[in-house]
Amino acid sequence: MALPSTSTTTQDLYTKWTRISDDNLTLNDVHEILDPIADDLWVAAACIDRLLNDVVLTRSLLELGLKRTEAASERSRRVYESPPSGADGEEEGVPGSSTWSEERKRVAALASYYRDEPADAQLCHLRTIFLDRLDRLDAYVQILDELPEVEGSGEDIDEEWEDDPWADEKPATTTKALLPIPLSSLLVDDLLSLVFVFVTTEYFVAARIVLERFHSAIWPYRFSILENIPEHTPASQYRDLLPGIDSSGDAERKPTLPFEKASTSWLQDRGAQDALAESHVPLQPSTQAFDSTTPSHDQVLSSDQLSAWYRERVEFIADCGFVDSALSLVQHAASQGVIGLDELGEELSLLARLVYDVPLPDDEDAEQDWNLGRWKSLAPSEVIRAYLASSTSDTIVRDIHRLVMPYLFVMESRAERSGNPDPALPNRLLYEYILQAPLDIVLAVFEGSKPTLPPAQRLIKDDEDMARLALACLYGSDSLHEWPTMSRIFECLPAWDTPEDDDEADEVDTTISSLGAFVTPSTTRPRCTPSDLLLFFKPLPFSSLSRALDVLDVHLESGEILARWSVPAPLRWFLQSNGNIMEQRSWANRMARRAGGSEDQLSSQEDWEWLLEDILKLAGSGDSELRGAFCLLSRDDVTRIFFGGLLSAARFDIAKKLLVSRKANLQLSSSVVEEICLAASQEFYDNASSGNYHSGDMKLAHECLNVARPSDRIQRQRDFIEATSRLCSYNLSSRPGMPITPIEIRLTKDRLSLISRVLSSNTDSYKHTQLILDLVNMLGFRGDVVAEVKTLAMLADTALQAEDFDRAFETSERMVSTVLNFRAGSASGTEDPKVQEASEVCWVACYQLGRQQEFHDVAKKLLLLGRALELCPPDQLTDVLTARRRLEQEDTEERQARLHSRQRGSRNTRSRKHAANTNGSIGTLASRLHELRMPDLHLGGSPMVGAPDAAALAEKAFRAAANFSFSDFSARGRSLISDATRERSSSRGDSHARRESGGEVSAQAQRVLSKGLGWLLGDEE
Repeated sequence: MALPSTSTTTQDLYTKWTRISDDNLTLNDVHEILDPIADDLWVAAACIDRLLNDVVLTRSLLELGLKRTEAASERSRRVYESPPSGADGEEEGVPGSSTWSEERKRVAALASYYRDEPADAQLCHLRTIFLDRLDRLDAYVQILDELPEVEGSGEDIDEEWEDDPWADEKPATTTKALLPIPLSSLLVDDLLSLVFVFVTTEYFVAARIVLERFHSAIWPYRFSILENIPEHTPASQYRDLLPGIDSSGDAERKPTLPFEKASTSWLQDRGAQDALAESHVPLQPSTQAFDSTTPSHDQVLSSDQLSAWYRERVEFIADCGFVDSALSLVQHAASQGVIGLDELGEELSLLARLVYDVPLPDDEDAEQDWNLGRWKSLAPSEVIRAYLASSTSDTIVRDIHRLVMPYLFVMESRAERSGNPDPALPNRLLYEYILQAPLDIVLAVFEGSKPTLPPAQRLIKDDEDMARLALACLYGSDSLHEWPTMSRIFECLPAWDTPEDDDEADEVDTTISSLGAFVTPSTTRPRCTPSDLLLFFKPLPFSSLSRALDVLDVHLESGEILARWSVPAPLRWFLQSNGNIMEQRSWANRMARRAGGSEDQLSSQEDWEWLLEDILKLAGSGDSELRGAFCLLSRDDVTRIFFGGLLSAARFDIAKKLLVSRKANLQLSSSVVEEICLAASQEFYDNASSGNYHSGDMKLAHECLNVARPSDRIQRQRDFIEATSRLCSYNLSSRPGMPITPIEIRLTKDRLSLISRVLSSNTDSYKHTQLILDLVNMLGFRGDVVAEVKTLAMLADTALQAEDFDRAFETSERMVSTVLNFRAGSASGTEDPKVQEASEVCWVACYQLGRQQEFHDVAKKLLLLGRALELCPPDQLTDVLTARRRLEQEDTEERQARLHSRQRGSRNTRSRKHAANTNGSIGTLASRLHELRMPDLHLGGSPMVGAPDAAALAEKAFRAAANFSFSDFSARGRSLISDATRERSSSRGDSHARRESGGEVSAQAQRVLSKGLGWLLGDEE
């Protein structure tokens, strides 16, 4: 502030005072400079203007200022305390009138005095500031004295000896904590702001001292101060600042001041301050007022209001995540008599256990941030899972006792307080957790609930509940590999002795059957949970539970056996398959096969005998009540399944040994062994990717047949395997680029088509007739004449396509011979369908080769067409005759051309040859016409479907007769008789004889033809 002007005699003192800095000012300077100056207002202003951080200098200045303002204070006090005169006015409302109070008159008089003496007004105002600063200085000194000490290491050690290895450990030193603000700020700053700084920086001692010394000014803002305290700070550190309930219990307790201020003055009263304000004298420095926006509570709060404030503050702190701070605040409130926070305290206590006593999981993330809002949103079951989320099998029992049991007790107490007692609530919540826990946790819980333990230590105290929980957890589990754990759970259960009762046994069987249907998945319930199973077991009486535990024991043993052989099944499977023989047989097959096909394949006979023993054990011991996994399968069934699995593992040497082993005692007949071997061989065959029976699955399919005794079926299967191998060697393909597989060969409906593919894909294969026929026999056609004929026909056709006519003729002759022998040996003759089928194939093959233009051996072709005439059906006779006549005509024309080029021979010789040939042709024609006498064409009979009627045949016959050239018969005869006959005929008779012979032949031909035509017209003669 600006200092008042003075006379020039003291100007040097003024100048000296203003030039001394605060850092260089000493106590002597204060007295040497200010004491000689007579102007009290200037000296007081000089003391106010200096703001120092030194306590002694500050106190000296304040005391000097009080001394210099004391005279003005006394003068003003005398004016204020003197009786007011009433002569100044009589009107109402005028100062000094009778309507004014005595206090108002005093204030008016003092204000008037101040207006007349502004210097005294200034000095009195400065005196109030000195008094306030002196109080703040005392508070600062008290704060310094009560600040806690903090530990620190000595820092004044010589750096040269800092690393001295022989030096003792540096002793810890303690120092006073430093205030966050200096003394100069404490003297002039707003007190409420200072308290905010103290509580924000957790200097609660300083805040308490300021609040105690300036209680009247700061107390209305007590709640704003508390709300500025950091949320993480425990209430125990600022308990002196927190409000409480008075002894009546109805309102907030207003704290009593521990002491009175050391420096007081009448100028600090309301009247003196009003007088200064009404004097309108400029007052410097002006006092700082509190922030008007800061909420204040001038009146004490009621008990409910204070409880609501505590609740709001606690919930805010808890929602910020500082559960321990919120809990400590609730506990302090309870100690101060605040009511209505019990349930909130319970919630915070339980939440604090979760936050601070439960280890953090390894996969900690943001979701693990707990607050009161999230806690209140949890269901009781979720709270229990949260408590035990990080528990292991080693800690679960301790964690339940330490964390869950207190929570369950609180839940039960709340239910009672609400008027809805639920004694079963703790067990229900605990059981719900157990039903959803993994088996290792369940085991630990059951071990902590053994009947041998004292009741107070047991988690599950009811033995029947233990049995129900165990049955529900085990049958509801999907585990396939925790059989030791499940067995240990069973061992923890109580052992009950129940009397044998047939009726109860039947009831148990019914219960197990019902349970199997209950656990079977359905559209409404895809999976039966342990909770569902507990509902099923809950109404069961003691005796049923005991018997159910006996069944569980058998199922656990069965489960261990299945797991031992790499075919584990969930425990509920034993219930589902209890009455399903197909399911049991399927699992037995899986057991026998997977045990032999696993990586640790059984290598010795003893191992396979062990497997057989276990399979028989699973089939049951004959006890109808305690049935194993394969209880519906007989010994013969499981033995067959076992032996099939042994063969599927390709352990044929062990299979042969076990068949004769007395220890194994398989008791399988030869026919059964044969059947199993054939099935195993076919399985290997179907799985083979290559047809070579010297390697891979085909080799196993072939070797598997050696286990059984030789038989026709075994030999047929062996032949078929060898035939498959031979077919694959011809490089047959199922589609371009894909070799044919064995299973495709087996599934081929017409296996002769495979022969056709062999012949079409291999150019020289038709030359190996016997090899192809052997292949046909091995394909399953041994003794099948029709298949043989068809094969020969395919061979002849392939040779024909290759223009190897000689081999085609030889094959055809063999085919004809086979058919004729077959016809002769058939009991039904030509009526046999197979004979007809073979004849059909044969005559068509002969007909095709006989009419082949590139085949120039006419004699052989005529012979083939003759065989075709002999074997073909009547409706095909015309076509064959036409082909034969054409062939004969062509041969005749060819021969005539050759004869014209030669020297003409004797006419008689030609005549004899002509007659002889004609006679032969007429005989053949007569024979064929006789064969045409079919019952279907008999007068009065029913014509054959597709055959020409009598009129048509007659018409054809007459047309043939009209155009018939008997010279053709001579040519035909020449083609059939031997060369020796032709030589003898050429040397005979004269021309007359030839003519006579020719006439006889012509007459004979006419008679035969007439007879044939008559037959066609229906004449039996």
